[in-house]
Amino acid sequence: MHKKEILRSLHKIELDDPLINEISGSIGLTLDNYDASIDDFKRQLDIDTANWGLSIYEKELGITANINKPLEDRRSVIKSKLRGTGKIGATELEINVESWLNGDVEVSFDGKINIKFVSDYGIPANLDDLKQRVREIAPAHLDVIYTFKFTLYNEVKKKNVSYDYIKSQNITYFELLNGGLN
Repeated sequence: MHKKEILRSLHKIELDDPLINEISGSIGLTLDNYDASIDDFKRQLDIDTANWGLSIYEKELGITANINKPLEDRRSVIKSKLRGTGKIGATELEINVESWLNGDVEVSFDGKINIKFVSDYGIPANLDDLKQRVREIAPAHLDVIYTFKFTLYNEVKKKNVSYDYIKSQNITYFELLNGGLN
């Protein structure tokens, strides 16, 4: 891209010179690489688009990095760590837990912390990280109870679908339990 811009700015006589063309191409390629590097660096400044930059966030926040985890899981831990400081209450817990995928929750207290997942069916993929984060920020003397949303037999029955129908749709038990019938 930059090579064409450089060549357009040259005089016609210079355009016919192979040395000038070679130098222009080299400079253009260098500028293209520079632009790509700047774009990549900008992506690292946003947790939602960062990849190699996640290691830097993890180091700065004191998070033990595990590069084998999916990027989304690592991003969730970073976001939660950035959000969780100060006195902890239901709102702060909700903000932290909602950093995770499938993290829409209702938090209540009744002598223990109750975290109820209300958005999607099933258990978040990186539940262990979420539990660890909740233990870090929640008062140590309180138990934490997690409640997940699953498809119940009564829900299937209300839809008036038969076992044969479910089988014909190639819906596995796991899919039925974690996503219901759409």
